[in-house]
Amino acid sequence: QVQLVESGGGLVQAGGSLRLSCAASGRTFSSYAMGWFRQAPGKDREFVAAIIWSTGYTYYADSVKGRFTISRANAKNTVSLQMNSLKPEDTAVYYCAAGRAVVTMTKFYEYDYWGQGTQVTVSS
Repeated sequence: QVQLVESGGGLVQAGGSLRLSCAASGRTFSSYAMGWFRQAPGKDREFVAAIIWSTGYTYYADSVKGRFTISRANAKNTVSLQMNSLKPEDTAVYYCAAGRAVVTMTKFYEYDYWGQGTQVTVSS
C-alpha cells in the first residue's frame, strides 16, 4: 500500500523559511515523478514543484522559482521542499504527490498518490 506522509508545516513570519518533507513507502519510486501542490482556502489546488526521481530533473511554478527548492533523498525515500523568503500568499495546505505517467508535471490529475497535506501559514 502506497503511503505519502508530509511533515514540517507550521506558522512562520514573512521572509522566513520552512522545510517540508514527504516520506514515501509501499513501492519503489525510482520510476515516479514526485510533486508538491498547495491549496489555499477557496482556491484550486495548484502546482508548486516537481522532481523526476530517477534523474533529479526539477520543475517549478513561476511563483516559487528562486525561493523554493525540491530535492529527493534516495536512501531515505523522502522528498523535501525547502521554502525560503516565504510570503503571506504562500499560505496553504501543501500536498505531496507521486505519479507514474507524468507528462507535464504540473497537472494534479497526472499524479496517482497523495499525502494528507500539511498546513503552512505565513504571517505578514
